[in-house]
Amino acid sequence: MKRSGPLFTLLAGLLLALFMLSLNATTGTRSSAAGDESSPDVASPSAAPTSPSPTPGTRSPSPGPSRTTPPNGDYAGRTDDDSSAVAVSLRDGKAIAYFCDGRDQESWLKGDVEDDGSMRLTSQKGAVLTGELNGKRISGTVDMGQREYGFTADKALKPSGLYRATASVRGAAVDGGWIVLPGGRQVGILKRDGTPSAAPRIDPETGAVTVDGQQLTARPVTP
Repeated sequence: MKRSGPLFTLLAGLLLALFMLSLNATTGTRSSAAGDESSPDVASPSAAPTSPSPTPGTRSPSPGPSRTTPPNGDYAGRTDDDSSAVAVSLRDGKAIAYFCDGRDQESWLKGDVEDDGSMRLTSQKGAVLTGELNGKRISGTVDMGQREYGFTADKALKPSGLYRATASVRGAAVDGGWIVLPGGRQVGILKRDGTPSAAPRIDPETGAVTVDGQQLTARPVTP
């Protein structure tokens, strides 16, 4: 019996140690579970969308300088010596002009109009009109080769302006040009097979004109 006492004590101590180890394991598991419940996972807010970064080495296109095209319009006037008339028609940066003395000298000229209103118009036979648009007036010169004419042409309101008619009349090629000045005065030349003469008067409201008994229609001229 004396020997069984120490053995019993050892066995009791071993059982107590096993019980304490089991208790510690259980307590740790519960503590861990409690910690998980007190700190739930929270979804982080979504990041705000950002604009795409420009590609390195590239630049945003910058607007170029705006171009101001001279306004469309028709202009008519007299030469400085009052011997002839000049009409100019402007459309979208282009111009066509007519110089006429009403007897036997005329010229059709055309060309570009610069942004500042300046122009240099030329004819097939070498005549040159140099002018500049300033407000509602074009002033300049017409060089006809043997003589140069200064002129001033004011903005023309219909029926004033530039007109032309081409047709075949009694077997002859007819080509007529007319300048209707403010106030109704007309200056024009009619060519029959290339021979010039003073042009008959047109009706500026309709463009009607009678040539050698045949009625034609003169129409406004634009570039």
